[in-house]
Amino acid sequence: MTTITTDGETSGTQRNLPRWSIADVHESLTARSFVDAMERSTTDVERLVTLFDELGIRAIDPRPVTADDGEAADRVLREYNRIAAEFDIVEASIYATVSTDSRNERAQGLMSELEPAEATMRPLLARLADWVAALGAESLAAVSDEVTEHLGPLSRFAERAEHQMTETEEHLYAELSSTGSGAWGRLQRDVTSQLCADVALPAGNATLPMPAVRGLATDADVAVRRAAYEAEMIAWPKVELSVAAAMNAIKGESNTVNRRRNWASPLDASLFANSVSRATFDAMQSAVRASLPDFRSWMKVKARLHADDHSMPTPAVGAGLAWWDLVAPLPVAPSEMSWEEGISVVRSAFSAYSPALGGLVDRALAEKWIDAPPANGKSGGAFCMPFVGDRSLVLLNWSGSAESAQTTAHELGHAYHNTTLVDRTSLQRRLPMALAETASIFCETLVVEAGLARLEGNDRLALLDIDLQGTNQVVVDIHSRFLFETEVYARRQRRTLSAGELCEMMTEAQDSAYGDGLDQSTAHPYMWLLKPHYYGSSFYNWPYTYGLLFGLGLFARYQDDPERFRSGYDTLLSRAGMDTAEELGRAFDLDVTDEAFWTASLDVVRARMANYAELASGVHPAHPHPGPAGPDGEA
Repeated sequence: MTTITTDGETSGTQRNLPRWSIADVHESLTARSFVDAMERSTTDVERLVTLFDELGIRAIDPRPVTADDGEAADRVLREYNRIAAEFDIVEASIYATVSTDSRNERAQGLMSELEPAEATMRPLLARLADWVAALGAESLAAVSDEVTEHLGPLSRFAERAEHQMTETEEHLYAELSSTGSGAWGRLQRDVTSQLCADVALPAGNATLPMPAVRGLATDADVAVRRAAYEAEMIAWPKVELSVAAAMNAIKGESNTVNRRRNWASPLDASLFANSVSRATFDAMQSAVRASLPDFRSWMKVKARLHADDHSMPTPAVGAGLAWWDLVAPLPVAPSEMSWEEGISVVRSAFSAYSPALGGLVDRALAEKWIDAPPANGKSGGAFCMPFVGDRSLVLLNWSGSAESAQTTAHELGHAYHNTTLVDRTSLQRRLPMALAETASIFCETLVVEAGLARLEGNDRLALLDIDLQGTNQVVVDIHSRFLFETEVYARRQRRTLSAGELCEMMTEAQDSAYGDGLDQSTAHPYMWLLKPHYYGSSFYNWPYTYGLLFGLGLFARYQDDPERFRSGYDTLLSRAGMDTAEELGRAFDLDVTDEAFWTASLDVVRARMANYAELASGVHPAHPHPGPAGPDGEA
């Protein structure tokens, strides 16, 4: 497992975890190459505004399309795509430092310097949407090759025009958001990434950064897990006032803007942003609600297996799982995993799918795409962001567990998705989050299925546990987040919400989602505070569920006909920013508007739960290691 010293740094072999580097692109944020790139980007944004003004790209009265309109569209789309691509590289270069060291004042300052240019670019898309809506995307495509190539995104822009404020208002909002919701979001990130907690570990007290404390949730020792949970309950209240202010400001602003843009609800705005229809969303949610009793039953089985962890009698049938055991490894097989072991598991599963996918793992290591060790000032969780060409930057907080290996597979799945987008323009690469999760979930599933194909006995049970606890998070916990955010938006329409109210709403949402599968006396009232998802776009939660279940549906297609699937998969990924969710589903004969599709994906999960319960029935909590190990020793 990862060992942390009292100053929050990793120790021992964990110091050998990979760190990312962008030195081959910009040696530093003071290098001449970076300074020139930043100056060029901000200047180009100003020139782009001038071009929009010169060509009259803004709201106009509807009229027949002319050849001049085609030339204007060609020029505008080419320039926007070029400038946006260069701007994104500059922004990623800065964020590579901010996300790993939020205390770096120069990087934070540069990010702030970039914000006015970003705020200037955003309203240009609103102007483009108004212009396309007035002339018609199909009509423009008849006179413009660039519009033809961007017909999907531009058609969505034309629909979006119905939900925009005036040009002046959109521009004002873009400028003010950098000192409004954008600033509040940065506050949440900085405050939570720099917070430390005193943890009463069995080996002695330690002061750890919160990402490291959160990572202890996967430790094999229940005393460590519970100590980390209790440390969180003491530490989070120290910053609850400022983060509650951030939540109120961001959701209040969102309510106001959604109302001005004529959205019936924040959810409608979220669905449109993700290119998912209400019919598709309702079908998925209905299937999710029907599955909650199955997840609760699984949590109770897991609770029984952890009874011996707590040195307590076997719990009564139906006892819920303690919060600190939600993502805990089972005491039936080795839970520790070195970085070398973890990356080997991922590489092997990826290579079995295709040499290209397997080769991505080695390329990511050789070209220093990955930043793995937890550290003080580093953002929590994990993410992948595109960088230069088909290269990505992958942030992890490696905790030395099999669950960390799954996270690595997930984020490298995003990196693979980015390689399929290399020939797409910036406008074509604007991925809705629900569709951006497709490759990551598929890659996670590859790793799980590879393990299940070779493991048996306790090792198989342990792998199923890792998989199902992740699925439980994406279905059940995400459902609790959706319920919470829905209530926050509703109440925020009336007044400001206190930290205490937010905690109460969080535990109520957890009760509704987890039910008796969770020991509600151990619920986590501060999940609203630590999850960055609430401080970005609206309803940054349900798309994860969509991605998981859509990915499982795709995996079923892969198993049915591997060669046919491989021949179309990369194309599907490359079109995720160009087609709607329904169109992408139809490419693989999947009807995502039908609840039966989502139920079938959840049936895959139910089958794993049934196998889990069967294997668990042979494990007595007082004797957690019966039966032979799997053929390969460990997952």
